[in-house]
Amino acid sequence: MAIKNIVIIGAGGFAREVKWLIEEINKKKMQYKFLGFVVSDLTKLGTNDSTGEVLGDFNWLEQNKNKIDALTIGIGTPLVRAGIGDKLEKSLPELEWPNLIHPSVLMDYGSVQYGRGIILCANVVGTVNLEFADFCMVNLSCTVGHEARLGKGCVSNPTVNISGGVIIEDEVLIGTGAQVLQYIRIGKGASIGAGAVVTRDVQPGETVVGIPAKPLIRKIK
Repeated sequence: MAIKNIVIIGAGGFAREVKWLIEEINKKKMQYKFLGFVVSDLTKLGTNDSTGEVLGDFNWLEQNKNKIDALTIGIGTPLVRAGIGDKLEKSLPELEWPNLIHPSVLMDYGSVQYGRGIILCANVVGTVNLEFADFCMVNLSCTVGHEARLGKGCVSNPTVNISGGVIIEDEVLIGTGAQVLQYIRIGKGASIGAGAVVTRDVQPGETVVGIPAKPLIRKIK
């Protein structure tokens, strides 16, 4: 199999973790050559970004698309992941969005269903009949139970536990260490606070926090 030239969208901390993920995949079998990072707006690069490895902005992608085989998204914000994926798929339809899965991930690969541009980080443990939609990301040491579905662009931060039969709709953010109990549905664009225990369905766009998780009510000053 030919080695593919890959570019990471984003240049912050999670983008560096995705670069490391690619290096770990290559240790098992050489598949990718990392070209560098690309960002949407060069003027917004900050001190936490890997400026020395930034190739350019989206115009650079257009100008150099013949040198690129694949793209992946190193950004941990669900709405941004889904939006960038849609935008670049339309403008650069010839480029591949590979699924990047760390060699330590455990799950029933025979029954899993994949979209495109998925990222599964180190020590993720899944079981059977899982479904990962386009551009979703599962971070370090998460667990995913039987028949769970993770929607487009959704992000599970480290050590999240998703029980069996859970449906996570598109563009959902689940904070570090949160627990989602079995057969719960989390609506599109919802956010689950770090350490929360979700015991009931979460409505679209709702933010829930605490144990048990309850809607966040903002005080009006």
